[in-house]
Amino acid sequence: MCYTTGANEPARLESPEFTVAERVMAVVTRFAPSPTGILHIGGARTALFNWLFARHHAGGRFVLRIEDTDRARSSRDAVDAIVDGLRWLGLDWDGEPVSQFARAGRHAEVARTLLAEGRAYHCYATPEELTEMRETARRDGRSVRYDGRWRDRDPAEAPPGIDPVIRLKMPHEGQTVVADHVQGEVKVANRELDDMVLLRADGTPTYMLAVVVDDHDSGVSHVIRGDDHLTNTFRQFQLYGALDWIPPEFAHIPLIHGPDGAKMSKRHGAVGLAAYRESGFLPQAMRNYLLRLGWSHGDDEIIDTDQAIAWFGFGGIGRSPARFDMARLISINAHHLRVCDDQELMGLVIPRLGALLDGNLADDAVLRVLKGMPALKARAKTVAELADNAVFLTRIRPVPLDDDAARLLDGEARGRLGRLARLLDEIPDWSPQRLEELTRRIADEEGVKLGLIAQPLRAALTGAKASPPIFEVMDMLGRDESLGRLADALATDHRNS
Repeated sequence: MCYTTGANEPARLESPEFTVAERVMAVVTRFAPSPTGILHIGGARTALFNWLFARHHAGGRFVLRIEDTDRARSSRDAVDAIVDGLRWLGLDWDGEPVSQFARAGRHAEVARTLLAEGRAYHCYATPEELTEMRETARRDGRSVRYDGRWRDRDPAEAPPGIDPVIRLKMPHEGQTVVADHVQGEVKVANRELDDMVLLRADGTPTYMLAVVVDDHDSGVSHVIRGDDHLTNTFRQFQLYGALDWIPPEFAHIPLIHGPDGAKMSKRHGAVGLAAYRESGFLPQAMRNYLLRLGWSHGDDEIIDTDQAIAWFGFGGIGRSPARFDMARLISINAHHLRVCDDQELMGLVIPRLGALLDGNLADDAVLRVLKGMPALKARAKTVAELADNAVFLTRIRPVPLDDDAARLLDGEARGRLGRLARLLDEIPDWSPQRLEELTRRIADEEGVKLGLIAQPLRAALTGAKASPPIFEVMDMLGRDESLGRLADALATDHRNS
């Protein structure tokens, strides 16, 4: 609900009920990023909230608009990154993405209509005059605002050679009130709002004009965005009134801060969404985390997408800034990794393994990784970590040993492993339980602790000192590969290689 009051006129009221009765329209939300940089965590959360709100309502639509009017800073690469990021996150939009720049003609048409109706005017103030105006206001301790010097002047008085801008005639009395779905009732005195520029001297529209026209023409019913846009909302509402258009409903969500309460920065994790993808975070985990970053449903922490769509509403959004917590994100990602379908994870892990090993994967590497996936994903927190942990399964024989592994294969260890290899070759049951029983028996007969056999065995089979439990490793590798790797390790004195 938004309205503006004046001293000599009744309040203009647009209630949610009035909006529904007048428009008879479905819920329409939008995500409108500027392609001047990366798609960061804050933008991704805004997109998610808009997407969820639209999908929560039957017939709801989610619109993607690229606000590319800043031609000097906009780039095709940035647009592609935004689109790719949203697709990775699983946020689909309705219809084709809209280019704001491509609609400049429509924006200019609206500005000139307001001019013809006397609701806007030509301003011929020169850049020098505007600079002097701002400096005088600063010296006098006043807000830096346009002083309306051309609001009621005759255009015939315009100096020669000056291309005018078009400014909106803003109300000077009363106040503008917005009943925000998150912030509650917020207001501003109209004297604080100067006559904003709609059309620049070169005929290009300003952001304030373009966003209102585009939201109206797209039928946007709800604008969900960061609370740093609240000042823009007061100004944009005046434009809706001048055009006799019903404004959308607004929900301004608090910004995201770092864990220390400071403004989000790179040291807190304010990097592009693509960086989280590269680091091995799952899209479903990112959706879950971003949802909980400022929205809650009781004490629920793990929320899948279907539940999020069913539950999402403005009532769950907090009014205080959310705090980004990397440890919490990692924990949520680890959960989603554990419950993720093995085949889905294979599609993510195998390309990473190929990159780690320069494409030199064993012929049956995929089968080994798939067999080991339940155990591997239970111990990993990210896809990147999962791939790192699975490298030993995919190496081509002979498997190289790192320095720590090589040191474990001393003379005594090699002797014990040789005896173990002969017995392993004879057993029909290649289960982790049977493999452990046999290895423990040898340790007892040798009078040593299990680790003095298990650790060199791990080194021989994986090439490293650390791995999943060694008997699970042997099961993942299978009989032939395990015995082959063990034979390779015993055939070479790695201490001198």
